[in-house]
Amino acid sequence: MNTSYGRVPQGQTGRSIPRAGIDEDVIRTLVHAFYAQIREDAVLGPIFLSRITDWDGHLERMCAFWSSLALTSGRYLGRPMEAHAPLPVDAVHFDRWLALFEETARRVCAPEASDYFMDRARRVAQSLELGVAGAHGVMLRRHERYRRLPEDRTTA
Repeated sequence: MNTSYGRVPQGQTGRSIPRAGIDEDVIRTLVHAFYAQIREDAVLGPIFLSRITDWDGHLERMCAFWSSLALTSGRYLGRPMEAHAPLPVDAVHFDRWLALFEETARRVCAPEASDYFMDRARRVAQSLELGVAGAHGVMLRRHERYRRLPEDRTTA
């Protein structure tokens, strides 16, 4: 299991998007395939399934999120930290999310697009993990990961 999010690859700028072949159709394919895996996953599935009642709406929000991130489309106007801060998740969950995301991206995207998405996904996961930890009163030091206390795990 990953214990860090890795370094950001050199040369990953907005100019690489057209070469990577990323467009709205690629984003839609990735998002839908990824969340199909999430729903079936033993670690993440129960967390998502207990909170998301409108899957069509959630998938559209996630397509807008990734469009804004990868294409700078400005389609996503949400506040992801507010949605994630109260969740019963820690480093184990973020590592699993990244592993599933990478597996999906490698399967459905061209290599350059997959690399681009993974760079962004690592940044997103790191930011959310820091925010979730902070929401639970834990200030992480550089390279430190958030681990919930065993008694907190019973609320997952």
